[in-house]
Amino acid sequence: MAKLSSLLPDPAPWRASADFRLLWIQGLVTYFSSFMAMIALPLQIKDLTGSPLAVGAMGLVELVPLVVFGLYGGALADAVDRRKVIVATEAGLGLLALILLVNAVLPSPVLWPLYVVAAGVSALAGLQRPALDSLMARIVPHEHQTAAAALNSLRWQMGAIAGPALAGLVVAYAGHATAYGVTVLGFAVSVLLCRRLSPAPPAHDAEKPSLRGIAEGARYAWSRPVLLGTYAIDLAAMFFAFPNTIFPFLADDLDAEWSLGLMYAAGSVGSLVLGLTSGWTSRIRRHGLLVVCGAAGWGLAIAAAGWFSNVWLVLLCLGFAGAGDMLSGLGRSTIWNQTIPEELRGRLAGIEVLSYSVGPQLGQVRAGAMAGWTGTRAAVWTGGVACVASVGLLCLALPRLLTYDATTDADAARHKARQERERGRGTEEAGAGTPA
Repeated sequence: MAKLSSLLPDPAPWRASADFRLLWIQGLVTYFSSFMAMIALPLQIKDLTGSPLAVGAMGLVELVPLVVFGLYGGALADAVDRRKVIVATEAGLGLLALILLVNAVLPSPVLWPLYVVAAGVSALAGLQRPALDSLMARIVPHEHQTAAAALNSLRWQMGAIAGPALAGLVVAYAGHATAYGVTVLGFAVSVLLCRRLSPAPPAHDAEKPSLRGIAEGARYAWSRPVLLGTYAIDLAAMFFAFPNTIFPFLADDLDAEWSLGLMYAAGSVGSLVLGLTSGWTSRIRRHGLLVVCGAAGWGLAIAAAGWFSNVWLVLLCLGFAGAGDMLSGLGRSTIWNQTIPEELRGRLAGIEVLSYSVGPQLGQVRAGAMAGWTGTRAAVWTGGVACVASVGLLCLALPRLLTYDATTDADAARHKARQERERGRGTEEAGAGTPA
């Protein structure tokens, strides 16, 4: 029993922070409802055009807003109350889902609003994610960051499994409009939950958002080989091996149209299995190795998924890919939250958004273009092989990532000491305010 309990997720962050619990529940609601639209949108474009390139172009439309607003959102998160940013962007995302709903109920839905909304969602997500991600280091103790990342990933996977699986059924039997309606309702609930978060004001000496501030964050990231390695490996892995946008065509190619929802959910199932047995990751200190091994495993599994012609083997490979992606994500998140100074956390979170979001957007374009040129399965397996090769080359170029150790890294030690000082100061202030 003791060995079994050591594998279960570590609940320490849930017990330690009311804000973490609130964000966890809010995120579960948002992920579930968002995945309904995430699946319905490319399916609607496919139904309207029948073109894999048209579906892949959605990633290109989303790219520029994500880059611009992701970087600005990072600077904004260091300059204003992060709670206000989260509430405002959640409300905006709900309004965009409402536009999709209105368009879907028209007698003849129009194509161009789908691309406009996709760009708008990308812009708002770019503004929001730095504020949301940078809260973790503030509300969760230093030593619980890996456990918090595992719990957050577990939450994401629960929504990612239920969302795609149900979205395929909802779109097939109730139409795109119903899926978008669920998304609107989910964001309404999310806004109410986010309003209950504690205020998260910036430092007293925080500067207004500016290009100079963004450049300062970029210079810091460039000066840290470990951070560069986390960004570069994730970007390469997603660019070469993110075939989700062509899953509708892969299902057709395998003569298994019924498997589309399962394809979207398979990676999340693999991540969920790893998340449910993630207790051991709280004891790992070589988080760079988690990043590398997870990304390489992701690429190998995607390559195998493109090679096999049996749909059940394809689904199994996608499950292994999801486990690898989560393992890499745990390493990245822990390194970020344990090493980046609080005054730069928002701006670095903006760069993090680009590292794990731009890759999938470009990956959609690559997969769509390659599928039109070489065929769907070839586009999948060649991307997986390129992912593994790129991870190996980046390890050679940035060896500090492989040797990173949370117990000896200077940046991690400084961050831990600062958090302990602030925690001690808060305890002293609370004691001073207690009547004798």
